[in-house]
Amino acid sequence: MSVAYSLPTRLRRKLKKPLGELIRGSYEETMGKLKLLVEREKPPCIVSVGDVVSRNLVKENFRPKLLIVDNRVMRSNVEPAKLDADEEKHVKNPPGTITFEALNAIQEAFKTTHTVKIVVDGEEDLLALPAIQHAPENALVIYGQPHEGLVVVRVTLQKKAEVAEILEEMLPVAKD
Repeated sequence: MSVAYSLPTRLRRKLKKPLGELIRGSYEETMGKLKLLVEREKPPCIVSVGDVVSRNLVKENFRPKLLIVDNRVMRSNVEPAKLDADEEKHVKNPPGTITFEALNAIQEAFKTTHTVKIVVDGEEDLLALPAIQHAPENALVIYGQPHEGLVVVRVTLQKKAEVAEILEEMLPVAKD
């Protein structure tokens, strides 16, 4: 397993801030607001990053193109969610990193018409970055903001450039 990016300490605080629009509120409120947003914007696809977000989206009949989960919530193991997808990939991605294996799985998911579930052995948090970078323009990448709500990232050229800058700041690690 080769690591493409590693999160330096100086970037941790920056990445705790939402990369997109924070939708605060209860489950019902956040899902209601998200439904209105999706109806209005009609994104070409939706990407969910995180177990709770992925479960909630599927429960509310959203059909994410890509679901990225690690079977953990708030650093505790959870029962794997029953998230149907046409294809399921398993990747290794240690905490605080983005591996080439995870990057490739995300890139490949956008090259197919299938729905893809990526199950991460490690941590999926940082995988929102390559998901934003490789998703089609106007897609929505959705992840949870612990104890606050949902973050909805509209994929634009500007957002892709912002993510590219963040990735450049991450320490490149030599291949194994």
